[in-house]
Amino acid sequence: MVETIRNFFDLNSEVVLFAYGQVFFILGLAVALQSRRHSRLELARSLHWLALFGLTHGFHEWGLLLVPIQAAYLSAEAVAFLIVIRIALLGISFWALFQFGADLVQDRWPVARLAPSVVTGLWAVLIIGYAVWARPGIGLWEQYSSVWARYLIALPGALLSAWGLRYQAERQIRPLQLDYIYKMLRIAGLALVAYAFFSGLVVPFADFFPARRLNQSLVLNLIGVPVPVFRSLTGLVMAITVIRAMEVFDVEVDRLIEQMEIEQSLAAERERIGRELHDGAIQRVYTAGLIIESARHKVEDDSVVGQRLDRAMTALNEAIDSLRVYMTELRSQPDSPSLLEGLRAQTSDPSLAALMEVELDFDLPQNTHLNPAETTHVLAIVSEALSNAARHAQARHVRVRASAEDGHFLLEVTDDGKGFIAREQELGYGLRNMRDRARLLEGQIEFDSAPGKGTRILLTVPWEVL
Repeated sequence: MVETIRNFFDLNSEVVLFAYGQVFFILGLAVALQSRRHSRLELARSLHWLALFGLTHGFHEWGLLLVPIQAAYLSAEAVAFLIVIRIALLGISFWALFQFGADLVQDRWPVARLAPSVVTGLWAVLIIGYAVWARPGIGLWEQYSSVWARYLIALPGALLSAWGLRYQAERQIRPLQLDYIYKMLRIAGLALVAYAFFSGLVVPFADFFPARRLNQSLVLNLIGVPVPVFRSLTGLVMAITVIRAMEVFDVEVDRLIEQMEIEQSLAAERERIGRELHDGAIQRVYTAGLIIESARHKVEDDSVVGQRLDRAMTALNEAIDSLRVYMTELRSQPDSPSLLEGLRAQTSDPSLAALMEVELDFDLPQNTHLNPAETTHVLAIVSEALSNAARHAQARHVRVRASAEDGHFLLEVTDDGKGFIAREQELGYGLRNMRDRARLLEGQIEFDSAPGKGTRILLTVPWEVL
């Protein structure tokens, strides 16, 4: 039975090598296409190393298939050069895997960030020194270089990556109550442990321990299945589980956008209540005060009725003052930030950084001063513009610029998103709210956009009204 299985894989060795390389190449390509550089998750900022590992390791395995074919057409020196390139790809791939694990745990073990480069550097010195001093044939040099790369780099790199995935799953994924994604990361970690065994311990035969005892030939003789098959299976499990786990980025974006929408709704509701207080309650109280004041003129100063009317007027004035304070608290930020502080806080918001890159260009004189109400209107316009860029335009880069020109205050927000057709009669609630705030500032706001061309929002306010 074992002999039959071994013969089957011998006849299909090219298919095994091609599938092996394809599995890891697909892993690297999928991770590279789906990773999110601006995510707040540490896992996202480390995935580019896993992508590099998959791509380079796939090319190395394809090299095992293609170099022997080229040997029939190329000189011995050219074939030796290709073998050196293939070994370099192997070392780079394992270094990237090691770096992936080190990045995942660097907040707990900062020194781990240096380990992959140090170990890979020692491996490079070792194989170069072996080639210079021992002068083995290219076949023996390739064999020993591969064995040392697996022992020194692949084994600790895969184990550290497995532990790093578990660490990040416990630290960042489990608190989000994303059980499915948490499970995928745990399975990916187990696949990495299996990969550490089949790729880091089960190595080509070499005349030293432990490669003399545990090697690929031993496994093939025992069960008839070549080790690359097991490595392919572990790579396939890694590819499936990591790709499925990357759905966490979509969940993260959905939650961030939902949070932004809630905050925007709360701000709009506070604005609505403030306007209703100003246009309704305060005006009615003020009207009642005028009526009482008119009646007071017809009553003698020292009469009981006159004294009571005076107290009523005082109470109404206090009520108006209280309502105005309440309106200010509704419309203003709790800490009443300056314009620069408010813009910095908005453009550096981590929830936005997870979605897009936001640049602030503040080019106003140092003595520039806006009162709290004006600052609130300007910041609300910026908040709405950034929210629209994230939610609707799906922009990757936004620029916020505050400047002064020809006696005007200018606020410009531009993005590279999908854009829209800016028709006056079709403006949504958010854009109408921005226009209303511009009118309250006695300024003008323009929306310049077109499908596929991004959006430019320009607020212009004369300095004399600020």
